[in-house]
Amino acid sequence: MTAPTTRTVVVDTLRDEAGVWLFVFKTLLAYYLTGWLAMRFSLPQPSSAMLTVIIVANRQSGMVLAKSFYRGIGTLAGAAAAFVIVALFPQQRELFLLALSLWIGVCAGGATLYRNFKSYAFVLGGYTAAIIAVPVINNPPGVFDSAVARISEVLLGLLVSGVVNDVVLPSRMRDVLRRSARAQFAHFIGFVQGSTGGTIARNAMENAHLRFVRDAVTLEDLRSSVIFEDAEARARSGHLQLFNQRFMAASTSFQSLHHLINRLQRNGHEASAKALIALYAPIGKALDAPIEAGAASYVLLPRLVEARQTMQKKAQALRQSLTDAAALRDFDTGATLLNRFADELHAYVETAASLQAPRLILRSPERVRFERGNDFASAGLAVFRTTLTMLVLGAFWIYSAWPMGASAMLIATIFAGLFATAPNPARVTRSVLMGYATGMVAGFVCVFFVLTKMEGYMLLVAGSAPFLMVGLAMLMRPSIASYGLGYSMGFVYILALKNPMVFDPANFINDTIAQIIGVSAASLAFIVVPPAIGSHWLRRRQLERLRRQVTLAAEAPLAGLRHRFESVNHDLFSQVVAQTEPGSADSRALIAWTLAVHETGRALIELRQDMGSHPVPAEVDRCVNQAINALARFYEHPDSAGYARTRDAVAAAIDMADSEASARPLLDHLHLIRLALLDGESVLADYMPDHIRPVAPAPKEIADAS
Repeated sequence: MTAPTTRTVVVDTLRDEAGVWLFVFKTLLAYYLTGWLAMRFSLPQPSSAMLTVIIVANRQSGMVLAKSFYRGIGTLAGAAAAFVIVALFPQQRELFLLALSLWIGVCAGGATLYRNFKSYAFVLGGYTAAIIAVPVINNPPGVFDSAVARISEVLLGLLVSGVVNDVVLPSRMRDVLRRSARAQFAHFIGFVQGSTGGTIARNAMENAHLRFVRDAVTLEDLRSSVIFEDAEARARSGHLQLFNQRFMAASTSFQSLHHLINRLQRNGHEASAKALIALYAPIGKALDAPIEAGAASYVLLPRLVEARQTMQKKAQALRQSLTDAAALRDFDTGATLLNRFADELHAYVETAASLQAPRLILRSPERVRFERGNDFASAGLAVFRTTLTMLVLGAFWIYSAWPMGASAMLIATIFAGLFATAPNPARVTRSVLMGYATGMVAGFVCVFFVLTKMEGYMLLVAGSAPFLMVGLAMLMRPSIASYGLGYSMGFVYILALKNPMVFDPANFINDTIAQIIGVSAASLAFIVVPPAIGSHWLRRRQLERLRRQVTLAAEAPLAGLRHRFESVNHDLFSQVVAQTEPGSADSRALIAWTLAVHETGRALIELRQDMGSHPVPAEVDRCVNQAINALARFYEHPDSAGYARTRDAVAAAIDMADSEASARPLLDHLHLIRLALLDGESVLADYMPDHIRPVAPAPKEIADAS
């Protein structure tokens, strides 16, 4: 690889800087246009509409529209909650604040269950209820006017921000989505093609799995945002989901196949391993072709069809070359797995071809859904923390009769929900707090030393824009983005633009103190009640949930089970990888368990499907179900005794299935599960008795295409 030239570095730097300042310009345009319209419409608090623009700001148009959509839903839900709370407790301040705190806590908990812009609906549900209900605590009949004003202000900010970002030099997420989908396809096809000549070292497979999981989750997150900005993306959304699900299925079968070949070689079964590699070779030859736009349809698909035909012809000859009964069983298991992979690879390439087509195929794709692996205990912790914070602030407000208590509660509501999903919210909120304080100082200078000397809206823009530009530019620098967010929100919130402007230094300082206390309370809450995200407790729970995926594969209804199993596995894995240090003991243990769960879970699903389509004698059915149940119980609570029971149950099921001709289709899945149980390099080796634990040299490595 040649080093980039100085000219290339300069061009890339200028391009990045141009993107930053384009974002700053568009955000300022939306911000001041929203303020002007709010004043023209005589809305009570134009600053609420303008703050909305800052909160939904993003470089990508699709991101802004997605944020705005969910923020709008949250605003309406929060308004409805405010009506209910005020109606239930119009003259009981304690019960009013208790109900409001519980609602805000529930919204913060809901925000932790989502890692995309759906969390904004929950954040805004809590915040909107607070900004509507708190000001009317002593005037319950005013709740309707308060709700209408707040909804109007927020929706105005969303509308203007969405229009500006979609019309003025838009930066389309669909281009990012297309590049991501093409990169996923090219990387997987290239990796498969480069791995057909031998075994893959375990660390190389782990690295590949990390890439596969990251690609799948990223594509789903992008798809869920792009549908808001592009009609074609909405029309192809079902195809994209199917494309991603087929990618996950094919990658799991690919990993299982190579784990099998690795095990055969480690255990000295060279004949069956070489036969499987030879049977695998036509796929590598078929994929050794251009994969640029459109190639999937007219190049790869015909070559894959030809490869499958070649494999069918070679399979019998390769099988006849083996004489040992154990080698024949290994080969049959591998051939079944290879055929499954070939079918799933063909389906994946076929879906890619439909996406590459210039016109959408009207035929409805198979309906699939990417399910998330959420942890409700961590959401419950967020509910408790946020509710406690609001109750403490509310109690202090009531019993101290603090005039600015409402302002402190409102700002704490925003940050308690906004950072509930951050891996280290205490650190993030500290950075935001420093930025917030700096923004307020800038706001003081702007209000009392600049705006007092200017008259008219255009001079207001000229006087305040340079201050706000600083914060927006920092938002685009990853190292200081949280500081920039705090600066921007602090400046906008304390500026409190009105028509006409009010210059009251005493009220300004009191409001500043209240807001600093509100942000500090939210930050302190994350220290007193640490978040589950990133904690050892949550990683342990997520690992348990990951292992229970084997129970899901063993017991859940088969309809849609494969898609559910794959998507939850990938989502759980991506969550914990994001919260663990790369190369740490936790990270290595997670990867090892994920590979074991992927392989065993998929084998169980395939086994159960074949049991449904190939009726077997009752005794065989009972014996196989005992093995399935033993596997589920072992993965739920792994220990040496459970391992021994599971190993014996699987061996008994194999013997029983081998004795009945009608049960032969089940043998391949059972044998694959047994080989996974006996893998001395897997995470299950810790539960094996020492006298059966294999000791063998590691397989030779091939080039890591990841």
